[in-house]
Amino acid sequence: MIVRIMGEGQVRVADSHLTELNKLDDVLLAEMENGDGPGFRRTLHSLLAKVRELGEPLPDDSLEPSELILPSPDATLEEVRKLLNDDGLIPG
Repeated sequence: MIVRIMGEGQVRVADSHLTELNKLDDVLLAEMENGDGPGFRRTLHSLLAKVRELGEPLPDDSLEPSELILPSPDATLEEVRKLLNDDGLIPG
């Protein structure tokens, strides 16, 4: 799966990592629903760090279509809400 982190670029993440990423996504969604700003910020950073850790960066000149778009590390709670679907940021 090709994942774009807004403002950073793209990484290729194996589908086998989606379960691990979904756990963080579930925590992030709960924190957003509870209005937990500090928890949201901490979990967003953890989620993005995990994507960077598990993913393989694509070259900057690569124009692969992104299957998943994640917010930048400095995105606000409201900006992230606009990116959500029923499953959170990560489907599944």
